[in-house]
Amino acid sequence: MNIWIDADACPNPIKEILYRVANRKAINTTLIANQCLTIPLSPYIKTLLVEKGFDVADRKIIESVQKNDLVITSDIPLASEVLNKNALVLTPRGEQSTLDTIKERLIMRDFMETMRASGIQSKGSAPFSSKDREKFANQLDILLNSTSK
Repeated sequence: MNIWIDADACPNPIKEILYRVANRKAINTTLIANQCLTIPLSPYIKTLLVEKGFDVADRKIIESVQKNDLVITSDIPLASEVLNKNALVLTPRGEQSTLDTIKERLIMRDFMETMRASGIQSKGSAPFSSKDREKFANQLDILLNSTSK
C-alpha cells in the first residue's frame, strides 16, 4: 500500500499524523501539491510538486494510484475516480468513502453547487477541530489494521 495525499487542502495536523504513520509502519507516502511543502526527512515520505492549474494534482493522483492504495482527500470527484481504481479513500475528517457513499456525496455536491449558482448561500464546512483530528487518526488506524491482515 502507498498513501497519496491531496496536500494542498489537507490540514497540517492530518499531515503530521500521516508522517508518523509512514515512519512507524514503513508506508511510502506522497504529498501531491502545486506549492512547495516542508516535510520531515524520511525514506518513506516525499512530495510531488505539480504545476498550478485546475485539477492538476487530482489528475496526478488518479494517474499514480494503484489498487489498495490509500488516498487522503476531501475532493469528492477525485474520491470517486480513486474508488473506481479499487483504492481506498479517507477524508481529513475521518470519513471513509465507498462506491456506495460517494454517489450520494456527488449528488449532494452537485445539488449544493446548483443552489450556490442560484444565489442561495450555504454555511460551508465547519472549522477543522480536534474531534476531526481524533476521528481521522482512529479511522486511519482501523483502515491500516484491516488491510494488513
